[in-house]
Amino acid sequence: MHSVKISVIIPLLNEEESLRELASRLETVLSGLAPESYEVLFIDDGSTDTSYQVLRDIHRANPRFQAIRFRRNYGKSAALAVGFARAAGDIVITMDADLQDDPQEIPALCAKLDEGYDLVSGWKRKRYDPWHKTMPSKLFNAVTSKMSGITLHDFNCGLKAYRRDVVKSVQIYGDMHRYIPALAHWEGFRVAEIPVQHHPRKFGVSKFGAKRFVTGFLDLLTVLFTTKYIKRPLHLFGTIGTLLLLVGMGVETTLTVEWFLGMTYFSNRPLVLLGILLIIVGVQLISMGLLGEMLVKNSSTGTAQYLIREQTDSDA
Repeated sequence: MHSVKISVIIPLLNEEESLRELASRLETVLSGLAPESYEVLFIDDGSTDTSYQVLRDIHRANPRFQAIRFRRNYGKSAALAVGFARAAGDIVITMDADLQDDPQEIPALCAKLDEGYDLVSGWKRKRYDPWHKTMPSKLFNAVTSKMSGITLHDFNCGLKAYRRDVVKSVQIYGDMHRYIPALAHWEGFRVAEIPVQHHPRKFGVSKFGAKRFVTGFLDLLTVLFTTKYIKRPLHLFGTIGTLLLLVGMGVETTLTVEWFLGMTYFSNRPLVLLGILLIIVGVQLISMGLLGEMLVKNSSTGTAQYLIREQTDSDA
């Protein structure tokens, strides 16, 4: 089997009108960038139009364009996970199928990887989307940057370039595709961002929904719990619990001093109950963290999986 230098993964749902033009643009760019050493994987996420028939025609014209069709709609993360598993390239490119991502940006993404980065994310600096998509997206990116510890302008840009090690190491499910840069960053991979061209949608309709932002923030919490704090739950629950405990104790101490000086009575101060509640909740969170630490220690095999970037030859 021929060696593959670049794999392009394209999840899609009901994009029959854009696929032929996208394939033509990709063929032009990839033939110049990596002639005879590229593959394009279309992942049809349960389309109900003729998208897959179009993909079969594209495959007949150029066998390097391949297609996988799901029996039903599983979501973009599932499509990317299957694409990552099938990709054979040393460099993996992901992009959307609606022609808003420009294949002409692929060489720039690859060039940025050559500077020593493991993942390069696109930044749609000028977006051709309605305000009800762009405004919540800015808030989403700001919160995600703050909570994840990696600053990007556009986490959800579909146009990204990865080294092979990244796609074979990062596990995604649900709607975790939005947080691949954060997951890669936490695993020690080097992440960069470059501005990319964004085009208005030519065909079809956006698959965007307001529900995405609600589930997006819930997924961010899931990512934080299952990655950043999976081995140290006390750092999360203990920190929050300690803050609540200190606030509660401060409230109760202040009220006790005022009562001792005859300045107030406990019977007419609802703040007393709030202080007690904060103390109880704080103690419970600290206890949860300690129990989590005990479970982690008890389940540890002592041979945790750590990603190794490189090592010297054992025979040297």
